[in-house]
Amino acid sequence: MPEPAQHRRVAVEKARLPDAPARRGAYRVVLDAALRLFAERGYGGTSVRDIATAADVQPATLYAHFPSKAHVLAELVRIGHEAHHQRMREALLEVQPSPRLQLAAMVRAHVSMHADYPMLAVVANAELHALPADLAAPALQLRRQSEQLMLEIVERGLRMGEFSVAQPWLAVAAIGAMGLRVAHWYTPESGMSVDTVAEAYVEFAWRIVGAKAS
Repeated sequence: MPEPAQHRRVAVEKARLPDAPARRGAYRVVLDAALRLFAERGYGGTSVRDIATAADVQPATLYAHFPSKAHVLAELVRIGHEAHHQRMREALLEVQPSPRLQLAAMVRAHVSMHADYPMLAVVANAELHALPADLAAPALQLRRQSEQLMLEIVERGLRMGEFSVAQPWLAVAAIGAMGLRVAHWYTPESGMSVDTVAEAYVEFAWRIVGAKAS
């Protein structure tokens, strides 16, 4: 498997955001530029002028859409958490109500999100701490909801005898952290498909929760 570029937080080099009708024109151009810079340099290492230059707009154009650099980051963090939470919920709707199968669906959604939108995932998770509490609140609420969805599945699996793990919340934290790292190293040139990676992580997750063989 090819090694990721040296000294990069994320292996991919192209920014990508989920499509949305509301994100068009200069607004989208600014977000794309900020996403790449925040992913590569971090929020603290990026200035408003850097974003404007990368987006090929005047700083005044940026401020016409966002009151501050923090608001640019907050929008990216919100987009990332919304897309992740939506993918997790949709995965649950498409699977039978078995804890084993539901956990597998959640892990596939979690991993595929981080592989499909790696820069967004890195920024949404690694730079969230840079936001003031009021701007971070919407993303934190979505994160708690996603964690609760998975925790409820693990706890139900324990009650039904499908899982065997002493610390359900720690198991959920381990599964989540494992998937987060995919955004840092995965590229389409890695020699593995997203589905291949996701299925491997499903097996890892089942081992973490002590899932019984189906």
